[in-house]
Amino acid sequence: MYQSNRGHFRNNESFFKMFRHSCLGRLIITAVVLIILSIVAFFTCPDEQYMRAEMDDNIRQCIEEHDSIHVDWTEVLVMNTRYMFTKADSTVQDPEAMALFNKYNRVEYYNHKLFSTMYIYNSFFIEGKRCGLGIFGLVIPTVNFNDFLLRIGPGFKEYKRPDPNANYNSEEYFGENPDLGGVFQYNGE
Repeated sequence: MYQSNRGHFRNNESFFKMFRHSCLGRLIITAVVLIILSIVAFFTCPDEQYMRAEMDDNIRQCIEEHDSIHVDWTEVLVMNTRYMFTKADSTVQDPEAMALFNKYNRVEYYNHKLFSTMYIYNSFFIEGKRCGLGIFGLVIPTVNFNDFLLRIGPGFKEYKRPDPNANYNSEEYFGENPDLGGVFQYNGE
């Protein structure tokens, strides 16, 4: 057989193929792709009005289902994925629930230039909990019914009342320290 490149032991690759297979070439190509994605993300970042409308819709859907008992995180993921592509019913079945949600919860919008987030604030989440992420023109909900505060009531009823099942003397009540009889005396440091 005739071999045309006989005597030449170097590879006849094109410059682009050698650049693509080099470490510097891979880094430059990755950087260019990330810059292009960043520019697209910057221009398609959802604004506050669009983000609020979508999150209100997602929260309404979550309240209408009101199934707070989930087996695992995959069920919540499937539910939130479905919220992205569906809309809530135009007739709210429980208008009191939305009124209570608006009374006890606050939803805040934050723009991070390339993406935006929504946080929910209430007495359980004073520092806030993320309930939505907006990127590339999509609003991705991360809502869960357990994150909402819809009712406020007393934590303990009749707190200082004595326990009827315990054998206490008539003068002992909850909230008072028992007499230790001088066993432990704190003298300071």
